[in-house]
Amino acid sequence: EKLAGMYARNWTKYEADPFMAALSGAGPGGDAVAGYKIKQALNFVTSHQGCQRNMAYDAMREEVLARGEGKVVENDTILVDTGKFTGRCPKDRYIVDSGEAHKNVDWGDVNIPIKESTFNKVFDCCAERLWGLEKVYVFDGFVGSSKKSRRAVRVVTELAWHHHFCTNMFIRPTEEELESFVPEITIINSKATFSEWKEHGLRSETCVAVDMDRGLGVVTGTQYSGEMKKGAFSMMNYLLPLQGIMSMHCSATVGPAGDTAIFFGLSGTGKTTLSADTTRYLIGDDEHGWDEDGVFNLEGGCYAKMIDLNPVKEPLIHAAIRRDAILENVVVDAEGKCDYKDGSRTENTRGSYPMWHIPNHEPTGKAGHAKNVIFLTCDAFGVLPPVSKLTTEQALYHLVSGYTAKVAGTEMGVTEPTATFSTCFGGAFMPLPPKRYAELFRSKIEQHNVNVYLVNTGWTGGAYGVGKRMDIVATRAIVSAILDGSIEQAELSAPDEHFQLRFPTALGQIDPAVLDPRKAWADEAAYRATCEKLAGMYARNWTKYEADPFMAALSGAGPGGDAVAGYKIKQALNFVTSHQGCQRNMAYDAMREE
Repeated sequence: EKLAGMYARNWTKYEADPFMAALSGAGPGGDAVAGYKIKQALNFVTSHQGCQRNMAYDAMREEVLARGEGKVVENDTILVDTGKFTGRCPKDRYIVDSGEAHKNVDWGDVNIPIKESTFNKVFDCCAERLWGLEKVYVFDGFVGSSKKSRRAVRVVTELAWHHHFCTNMFIRPTEEELESFVPEITIINSKATFSEWKEHGLRSETCVAVDMDRGLGVVTGTQYSGEMKKGAFSMMNYLLPLQGIMSMHCSATVGPAGDTAIFFGLSGTGKTTLSADTTRYLIGDDEHGWDEDGVFNLEGGCYAKMIDLNPVKEPLIHAAIRRDAILENVVVDAEGKCDYKDGSRTENTRGSYPMWHIPNHEPTGKAGHAKNVIFLTCDAFGVLPPVSKLTTEQALYHLVSGYTAKVAGTEMGVTEPTATFSTCFGGAFMPLPPKRYAELFRSKIEQHNVNVYLVNTGWTGGAYGVGKRMDIVATRAIVSAILDGSIEQAELSAPDEHFQLRFPTALGQIDPAVLDPRKAWADEAAYRATCEKLAGMYARNWTKYEADPFMAALSGAGPGGDAVAGYKIKQALNFVTSHQGCQRNMAYDAMREE
């Protein structure tokens, strides 16, 4: 250590020059050791004597139970507890700031940079623990149903139930694909404790980090399984747009006639619930791409919220919770019966299951171009309409804004709905600047004449604590009207003065008072004040984009923008057809008399 320190101190005189500074990693304390250890860590399959690779479902089940990681509850399902963390840890999520990622990533409070050297140390710490275990579990599979753009993913875990989770959630390879498998993305996950977190500027000993350039990910300090799939998803959200392919935090279905529908939304807004439709085929419930051939799933399973799961309102999801599914943090009684209404452990109770547990899933994981796109927002203020038809500019504005409420339990520390703006309804997983996703979305709308709607699954008649949650039956009726096209025949309101949104004045059997949020409030003064409050939040959020001309131009599509004025001008041009008292091109004598 003494001599290594002398080497290092001597080299400091060269560090002002980039060429020389780059060579410092080849000396004492540099990257060579870490690089070697990382390379070794990618060889678990061939080098670790206790490696269990791509286990069969029955074998995984036996392993989880034998190790005491879970227990059998109703419907022969395995229940596990995720320990301290029952949701994601967004403030402990990092991206390596090096190589191409340095110039491509939209750095900030969401995409937090980490030095490559620090990442290497965390990765090494995690890998070292895995090497010391009697058994490790390796899942090899794919992210992406389109073979043109899919990536081979390897996930190495300490826990057998994490292996089970990955088998549910990623796309399983054929025997032939497994024989020639070469990972392009490798994620390792262990219970290792990174004790040097303070010295390296991390927030805590929990670290969820990805290296885009090397295709590496590490999860340590948390057993919440969603971190693994979201790590892979974040990488795809980085890689696909750079290939000109749109990546989306959404669910997707396709109808018998081949009409594809996309549901954007953060966790808890209804993506999984509303896409579980017995009249349509499920493409996927959370993560998708959209290329020149159409929409494709990135996953091989579903990860649904279990809180308040109801067999009447959500029959497909309820039926999917059976053998080979995994429940997380669900409360059960002494007989193993699940109480899905009990959120005492967490509101973010979860269930993962393979896609084939949904009988009407689309087996290819692919479909054609979207006909309808639905933005799901959980409006905690209760002032957005249940459904609004968006123009192209409004669609881009609301995609980038990604307004919703963080629903209790999805992230640690969130115990009640809190207003938030999350880029593309999934900002925590969108590494690139919002403009990149918006431009791709515009091209899809224009190329395929896509209808875009904003659907509020949140509150009505008042804000959270005063109003009530939107009835799922009414929301399903709205979605059905969008998918069958009947909403296109509905008369739309004028743009409202606060948000410039146009909504149907009547729609099937839905109470018109529900469609108009103003009528749903008993106190109009409180309604207007709340509208102004939320509109101001939209406007303040958008200020961070105004330096870019493309983004600045979209501001007119949001609250306080140009839509209301534009609508009035358009109406003013329709006097001939719209004004009952219109006198057109009168004769001279008639004019004289008039």
